[in-house]
Amino acid sequence: MFERQRDISSSTNHTAEGFAAFFQQKTDDIRATAIGSRPQPVFSQSAASLVAFTPCTESEVRRIIMTSPLKSCSLDPVPTFLLREFIDLLLPYVTRMVNASLSQGRLPVSQRHAIIIPRLKKPGLDTADMAIYRPVSNVSFASKLVERAVAIRLHCYLNSNDLLPSCQSAYRKNHSSETALLRVWSDILNAADQRQVTLLALLDMSAAFDCVDHDLLLQRLQLVFGLCGAPLEWIRSFLSDRTYQLAYGGDLTNTYLLRYGVPQGSVLGPLLYVLYTAEVCHVVECHSLCFHLYADDTQIYTSVAVSDITSAVHCLAACIADVNN
Repeated sequence: MFERQRDISSSTNHTAEGFAAFFQQKTDDIRATAIGSRPQPVFSQSAASLVAFTPCTESEVRRIIMTSPLKSCSLDPVPTFLLREFIDLLLPYVTRMVNASLSQGRLPVSQRHAIIIPRLKKPGLDTADMAIYRPVSNVSFASKLVERAVAIRLHCYLNSNDLLPSCQSAYRKNHSSETALLRVWSDILNAADQRQVTLLALLDMSAAFDCVDHDLLLQRLQLVFGLCGAPLEWIRSFLSDRTYQLAYGGDLTNTYLLRYGVPQGSVLGPLLYVLYTAEVCHVVECHSLCFHLYADDTQIYTSVAVSDITSAVHCLAACIADVNN
C-alpha cells in the first residue's frame, strides 16, 4: 500500500499537510451550510434501554482476536500476528483490559488516535484531484478489539428490540448492497406489472461520515435508541478528544483534533452512522413514499398511474426538501 502511495504522490503535487487542510475545509464548508438550522424533532423514543455492557469472557475475546483481519497499524506496540502467536499467555490480561473499558464506560485516550491515509474512491480516476480521495483512519488493534466487543453488544440489543431501521441494508448481518438492489428493483417491476410508472430519487451525502455531529448523535442514541449509563458514556468517550495525523508520500502531519465525524476505518463508525441517520426513515414515511438505504445512499421512490405523475413529482420534491433539512 505504501509503495503504491509513493508512486501516486510522486506523480502529483499533493502533500500530507495539503490533504489534511483539504479534508478539513471540505467538512467545514458542508457544515457551514447548516448554520442556523434547527435539529428535527425526535420522531420516536425507545421503550427499551441499555444501561450496561455484559462483560466479555476469555473465549469471546479469543474469538474476536482470531477472527479479526490480520492487519497491524503503526500505532500498535506489537504486530497483530505476535498477539495471536502468544494468545494463550496474553488472553487473561487482554480480557481484563477490554472489560475494564466496558464497565468504566471509557476508551483510553491513547486509543483515540488515528493515522489517516487518503485512498482513491475508485480506481482509474484523476489522481491530481483531491476530491476523489477519501480519508480512511487506521486505528490501533486494541481500539478495534474493544470496538468489536461494543459492536457485538449493540447489535444484540438493537436486534432484540427491533430498533435498527428495517430498510437499511448496510453494516448488518444478512444485508448487503444486493438486498438493497433486489428490494428496489422488485418494487419497480411489481409496479410495472400493475401498469404504474415509478419515480425514483437517488440521494448521496457528501463526506457523510466526516460531518456527523457528536452532540446530535449522542442525543439520538439516548432518546431514540435508549442508551444510557456506561454504554452511552463509552460512546461519548469514543467520540471525545479524538486526534489524528495524516500520512501521505512518506510524510506525517502534525496532530489535529477531530471535532466531528466518525472515523472511516474504525469498527464502530459505520454502525454509529446508521443510527445517526435513522430518522431519515421517519421523514420519508411521513410522505407515504417507499425508500431503501445503504449507508449514506438513499433511494426514495413512488409508483403511480400515469395520470398521477404531476402530484407524485410534487410529493417527492417535498420529501427531498424535508430530508435535506
